[in-house]
Amino acid sequence: MALYDLLLDTAKTHPDKPAVICGELQFNYSQLKERVDELVSGLKSLGIYKNDKIAVISKNCHRFLEAYFAASKFGAVLVPINYRLAPDDFVYILNNSKSKVLIAHPEFISWIHERKADIPFLERIILTEAVKSEGSLDNLLDYESLLGNAEAGKEPSEKVDESDIAQIYYTSGTTGKPKGVILTHKNNLVHAEGTILELDLSSSDRWLHVSPMFHLADAWAVWSITQVGAVHVMIPSFEPKLVLETIENQNVTLSNFIPTMLNILVNYPDVNNYDFSSLRLIMSGGAPIAKEVVRKVIEIFGCDYIQTYGLTETSPFLTMSILKDEMKSLPFEERLRYMVTTGRPFYNVELKVVKEDGTQVIPNEDEVGEIIVKGDTITPAYWELPNETEKRIVDGWLYTRDLAVVNSEGYITIVDRKDDMIITGGENVYSIEVEDVLYSHPEILEAAVIGLPDPIWGEKVTAVVVTKEGKELDEEEIISFCKDRLAHFKAPKNVILTDQLPKTGSAKIYKYKLRELYSNEYSDINEK
Repeated sequence: MALYDLLLDTAKTHPDKPAVICGELQFNYSQLKERVDELVSGLKSLGIYKNDKIAVISKNCHRFLEAYFAASKFGAVLVPINYRLAPDDFVYILNNSKSKVLIAHPEFISWIHERKADIPFLERIILTEAVKSEGSLDNLLDYESLLGNAEAGKEPSEKVDESDIAQIYYTSGTTGKPKGVILTHKNNLVHAEGTILELDLSSSDRWLHVSPMFHLADAWAVWSITQVGAVHVMIPSFEPKLVLETIENQNVTLSNFIPTMLNILVNYPDVNNYDFSSLRLIMSGGAPIAKEVVRKVIEIFGCDYIQTYGLTETSPFLTMSILKDEMKSLPFEERLRYMVTTGRPFYNVELKVVKEDGTQVIPNEDEVGEIIVKGDTITPAYWELPNETEKRIVDGWLYTRDLAVVNSEGYITIVDRKDDMIITGGENVYSIEVEDVLYSHPEILEAAVIGLPDPIWGEKVTAVVVTKEGKELDEEEIISFCKDRLAHFKAPKNVILTDQLPKTGSAKIYKYKLRELYSNEYSDINEK
């Protein structure tokens, strides 16, 4: 079975049921399948075949949904790309994946005029919106024209197997360069089955695509929502007023939010003026969330809440804070205590929390270990990184690098990370990448980048900097320097200037000590 078969089956059983609502546009499942088939024919007319890579740089829209299914129909590999990245990141990912086609919104390819010679594998660019001119680029195509000229309905000659690669998602790597995470058709199919069972998804659901579709915080729903014949409700990106209006006007029943989004929504001035009676479930994941934010979510939206945890490598869910039946009658504060944990293991996932010696931690909410996981939703490998694959996947177990405790009911809570990844607003920021930019400043002697607690972003990217003798820099100058060289969400939001950085016995910068030194100080400032 291939992922496209989910759409094929639903189009047969529910041809006239609304499939996707995107602004003023609406398609039923029969129409969605027809558009996907036309896109497949159009792509094949461009010489795109099984295993070829199709990149997408776009905000949420029905065309992104169509691209996911089109690639899966004939065994092409979709490469969803974070549109917030810098041009160097785009070039690296397009080259590393050897993408032959790029489907993109015009606003995200202004850089391509100057860099097209740097992307030798890229043969065609398909624009999701028409533009008057793109200068010297001669390989541009219009998305709707490509569909309009295609012959829909032809079956691809290639056989697609469950073990075939469906997508490559890029996430930060140990060197600071993005690394490609392979997900197969089977990874996605098993995960879809799990979400349907865990979340009780049905054809009466209406899912709001609000987290970005290039990210697995949302992309997993492409398959699950289609499989049950539910409705995909699209908004381009997170805007508080638009989210609240869409929930009310489109009778949204559930969605998954980055904690930053939820914090903004519950503090939105007019939030109590909207009708949320259609909602049955709010989920959050991708970053830590404050207990008080969860309390407000439940009070304001009047629906169930589930905290989730997962990785790109795991399709993504590994845990959900779904209450056991016997917990549902507990007093609210007791229920809340479980709801804000990282959760208990997700469907079909084998999960352990182990110490350095490989033995499992005692479930006492005190002993800390690393989360390791095994199952059919786990990536088989990193794209063209055999050493990284061998390091992270040992005897079938994926080592997550996340440290956690376990309680007596089997619910885990993440307490720290083994590496120095910072999660800010649901986005991963790798400290080495930011430090490389800081060290390129001619007046900076030493720099360390850490994540400090922040009530809005979950974590705030913070640079601790030592300037060269006799040199002076201010915070805004350093932040501006980084923003000119990085995607803005990766740039430090604050800079701490100091005379020296703490070192370990081996002369390495002691980041744990830095977090210990500054966490309380900046937490107090943030709460004022």
